[in-house]
Amino acid sequence: MKVKDIIQNLEQLAPLHYTEGFDNTGLLVGNLQQEVTGVLVTHDTLEIVIDEAIEKKCNMVVSFHPIIFSGLKKLTGSTYVERVVVKAIESQMAIFAIHTALDNSMIGVNKKICEVLGLKNCGMLIPKSKTIKKLTTYIPLKDADPLRNKLFEVGGGSIGNYENCSFSTEGTGSFKPRENANPTIGKIGKTHFENEVQISMTFPAHLEGDILSTLFKNHPYEEVAYEVITLDNSNQNIGMGMTGELDSPIGEKEFLALVKEKMQTGCIKHSALLGKKVRKVAVLGGSGAFAIEAAKRSGADVFITADLKYHEFYKAENQMVIMDIGHFESERFTKNLIYDFLKKKIPNFAIALSESDTNPIKYF
Repeated sequence: MKVKDIIQNLEQLAPLHYTEGFDNTGLLVGNLQQEVTGVLVTHDTLEIVIDEAIEKKCNMVVSFHPIIFSGLKKLTGSTYVERVVVKAIESQMAIFAIHTALDNSMIGVNKKICEVLGLKNCGMLIPKSKTIKKLTTYIPLKDADPLRNKLFEVGGGSIGNYENCSFSTEGTGSFKPRENANPTIGKIGKTHFENEVQISMTFPAHLEGDILSTLFKNHPYEEVAYEVITLDNSNQNIGMGMTGELDSPIGEKEFLALVKEKMQTGCIKHSALLGKKVRKVAVLGGSGAFAIEAAKRSGADVFITADLKYHEFYKAENQMVIMDIGHFESERFTKNLIYDFLKKKIPNFAIALSESDTNPIKYF
């Protein structure tokens, strides 16, 4: 098992294609061909985590947060980031970070929060746009069905909760092979007319390589006529935050107690209580002030997130209750999510869950 194999499995949980532009995900230290003796899954990669990995005979750390976030100009060990990187290099430890790719995953950070809180009917709070692409190609009538089915097999034609979706139109295509061509049908120097099918189907943006590879492999023409465009449509399976519903409404204070217990937080800062029942809940792990307006538009009774500033609590506008449960606390079960996923994907491989406490914030 190599580093690249572990990453390929993790990409099924959270494709790195959907990482936010400001982020730094992927393999941060190490090389893709390195043989892996074991994987340690952590929330943050600190020196104590590298030491723990060495003790557990793991030479790859899979971390939620990236230890290298902005540029490094030197490696002298003068900062905690430099010390981690130096120690990882010295011990031949690979470090991989998944961060906002997992934030944007339908089965990622926010789905885990919903699961812990017992929320049902979950959906994206802020669906991501420009993550759906559309392929259009032209193929002889007799070859249309086989190609269409091959594209379906690699994920083409996926729309929300539906798969194998496509649209086909029959028509007449024309082409004239030039001197150096090697046409499947038609003759050099003569214009040929062929009964063709135009096939169109959407696909998730991260599958573009697989889609085009399948198209070229299974299309009979020497020159494949095709076009790929990016759609502005929102993607209900990719995005930030989630909404969900409790089985039955409960009071705000009762819900506060539930959140404090389930998310194991020492403190919840919140806006004014409204004296209403809580049924619909919006969540966004980590820093989520940017999603306050989206949470209000969703009709949520409560918005759970972290890292809110003083004036941001005013934005509740008496329309919902905003709860800041702490950054680490809102993401505390993320490493369990990654660990459980890898254990299912690679059941007979050494994967360990870090026992190191990496939360830098303490409560008095």
